[in-house]
Amino acid sequence: MSLVSNAFILFILTAVLVYYLVPSAHRWWVLLVFSYIYYLCAGLKYLPFLLFSTITTYLCGIWIERAEKAVKKKILITGLLLNFGMLGIVKYTNFLLGNVNALLGLNLGGIDLLLPLGISFYTFQSSGYLLDIYWKRTDAEHNPFRYALFVSFFPQILQGPIGRHSRLASQLYIGHTWDSSKFAAGFERILWGFFKKMVLADWAAVFVDAIFGNPDKFDGLAVFGVLFYTVQLYADFSGGMDVVIGAASMFGITLDENFKRPFFAVSITDFWHRWHITLGTWMKDYVFYPLSLSRGMNRFGKWAKKVFGRKMGRTLPICLANLVVFFLVGVWHGAAWKFIVYGMYNGVIIAFSGLMADNYRKWKKALHINDKVFWYRGYMILRTFLLVNISWFFDRADTVGKAVKMIGQTGRLVPAQLLEIPAGKEGLAFTPYALAIIGAGCILLLLVSILQERGIRIRECLAAKPLPLRFVIYFGLVLIIGFFGSTASVRGFIYAQF
Repeated sequence: MSLVSNAFILFILTAVLVYYLVPSAHRWWVLLVFSYIYYLCAGLKYLPFLLFSTITTYLCGIWIERAEKAVKKKILITGLLLNFGMLGIVKYTNFLLGNVNALLGLNLGGIDLLLPLGISFYTFQSSGYLLDIYWKRTDAEHNPFRYALFVSFFPQILQGPIGRHSRLASQLYIGHTWDSSKFAAGFERILWGFFKKMVLADWAAVFVDAIFGNPDKFDGLAVFGVLFYTVQLYADFSGGMDVVIGAASMFGITLDENFKRPFFAVSITDFWHRWHITLGTWMKDYVFYPLSLSRGMNRFGKWAKKVFGRKMGRTLPICLANLVVFFLVGVWHGAAWKFIVYGMYNGVIIAFSGLMADNYRKWKKALHINDKVFWYRGYMILRTFLLVNISWFFDRADTVGKAVKMIGQTGRLVPAQLLEIPAGKEGLAFTPYALAIIGAGCILLLLVSILQERGIRIRECLAAKPLPLRFVIYFGLVLIIGFFGSTASVRGFIYAQF
């Protein structure tokens, strides 16, 4: 059931109605039932994977809490191996077989494996829960049905955000009272998400698919292809988050934000603090800190200190931990070398920036450059935007080779080739109008982002307006979506496939 469909709107309104009609103490049951109904709509075949992750982490969580200190770590490792083992088998088996064949000259056949929807998200969420119990950041949930709700809460299960038990669980179990302001805020946010997805992402996807699908034919559009992909990916993913967070708000539940205007970032590190925030914080808390503070990394730091000096001895372990994190980020994105290159590209830039940090400070001091000066901040934003767009070639192209080839084509600009791409069902005649819709939508999105970056809380300002004015704004947004939404084939959310 797509998040941008009439069926989902009907589903969420029905769930909200039933939720507030049921006595407060039993409302979490409504969320659990509707969460499983929602997931079953994707297909019964996906259910065993969700149940396996839920049951194993539930049992291991209680076991860790009750076990003696000497065996807690063994139980944790068992739970993580079961959970990530399932993810690894279904997502990476064929990738590994293909590489074994290439290295050893074998001809091992691939396995027809099912990739359950949202498996990366609920695997990470439930694994984080186990680690939090082990580190005593949260208590184990002893009610299996309540825990099942934490893993399967339907707005977020397919594409996040990746929740933390300490922040999310209590909100799910409390019977929230009706709050018209939260319902209205949720409805407004869902509409904004629909706008991003249907007007921007889906129209941009028409041009992205054409350019990346046939880079030889459209060899003068490589730059436009990656720019359109930037629009598609951001509008698709952040639009999905708007729908998810808005839907949860209707039940009185506040989910973690996943985006914070990433294209105002002044460095790749800053970009990852603003883009897919819950994945970044998950990697930071559960991979980066444990790894950088581990005994092995401590020994590496001491060795580096002896060989390279005190500063490098302190910096190199952090750089290595960052490389490991972004290798995992790449692997998380998909079972292909292009995703690993995508992750390592980001990791290398961040690691190199860490190594060069002292030099950067010295250079700026010598040149009397103030980081907060408008022109220099603008330069850093443009530089980061360029670096991010280079990484998107590896994320979107079919292979690493094709990505490199398209990067090489960026020096050739033939904008007229855009008019050779049919605008979905409307054909070539509508192509200029589709481009105009994308341009106007981007300008609107940019203006909203600028206001938010300056600290203006647009949603709160809108909520303070009289009801008739808000109704006009909402109705106008509905009309814009209806009139200007993509008429190309219906597309699911990109990250729902992870």
